[in-house]
Amino acid sequence: MGAGARRAAYDGSIDMSAASGVTLRGVGRRYGDTWVFRGLDVEIAAGETVALTGPNGCGKTTVARLVLGLDTPDEGSVTGISGRRRGAVFQEDRLCGHLSAVGNVRLMLDRADWPSAGDHLQRVGLATDEWDKPVSSLSGGQRRRVAVVRALAGPADLVVLDEPCTGIDADAKPIIMAYLREQLGGRTALLITHSRAEAEALGTRAVTMTR
Repeated sequence: MGAGARRAAYDGSIDMSAASGVTLRGVGRRYGDTWVFRGLDVEIAAGETVALTGPNGCGKTTVARLVLGLDTPDEGSVTGISGRRRGAVFQEDRLCGHLSAVGNVRLMLDRADWPSAGDHLQRVGLATDEWDKPVSSLSGGQRRRVAVVRALAGPADLVVLDEPCTGIDADAKPIIMAYLREQLGGRTALLITHSRAEAEALGTRAVTMTR
């Protein structure tokens, strides 16, 4: 993040007193006899957004799965993820196609916060007449906006964003970036991106993986 840059703190119901950082120490992951990476050390302090960059095939998405607890390392350790409320934007949108945009967002909200779903969708520029349509009928860019909101509207205190701006057109990207900055404030987060501009705008610092 550039000198003097500020990020608005998340104002939702995250109990930051109970939050902690995430540490990957000496982590290795292989598929069959092929190691994707070995000896990986990454530390994400509580409330920090670390941007993870690197070439295709170096294992960035595998790191995302490890931090989310969807995969386990073959060597080393991943600590600080147990008991966390997690939010994620995957490379694929992974929305429930039969549900509306509002319905998808509500999946990650406490019931008392359901009325806020529309506010979040409005903030990412999704037109109100699209809110109640099945997301399967929306365009790729519209679905991506819903995926971003679903990950960040709720009280997740650990967030993983894997190329969150994929499929977002140039005109809409500043709106999405502003929403990401606002909603990431105060959360522990891993951002995976090929974009140096995204890494600098959203990340507290960057970690670069190599093959």
